[in-house]
Amino acid sequence: MQRSKNDLWVGLFVLIGAVAILFLALQSANLLTLNFQPNYSLSAKFDNVGGLKPKAAVRSAGVVVGRVENIVFDDKSFQARVTLAMESRYVFPKDSSLKILTSGLLGEQYLGLEPGADAKTLVAGDSITNTQSAMVLESLISQFLYSKASEGVVTDVGKGKK
Repeated sequence: MQRSKNDLWVGLFVLIGAVAILFLALQSANLLTLNFQPNYSLSAKFDNVGGLKPKAAVRSAGVVVGRVENIVFDDKSFQARVTLAMESRYVFPKDSSLKILTSGLLGEQYLGLEPGADAKTLVAGDSITNTQSAMVLESLISQFLYSKASEGVVTDVGKGKK
């Protein structure tokens, strides 16, 4: 009887540990967000969203103030429309700007929200028009190489001459 009681407690402890590890794994991968605050919805259009994914953080001054709810392609403007779920305790001016940033050198992408100075604030259903798209590393490299080629700077690698 005593052995089966101990086995029950050990099994319960292992089950609680497994649930805790699963919770931490889902939380760290941004696959699970527990937020009981009421939200309001905003939208924004970008020319290029890069690797931005749904449930990515929306940060202002480094603080998470919302999440990306949905990303769809708008076939009329040929842009990506991003829907945001903002926590209702955070209110931003109407002229705020939104840009896609990367945490670290090769980290995940998130939205950076910079407040403006307008007296009117964003409300549910509003659209943020001042946006900056993601920086794509390949296009930056190709622009750099194209600008060097147009300058006529060609180096002879073997002899070290221009």
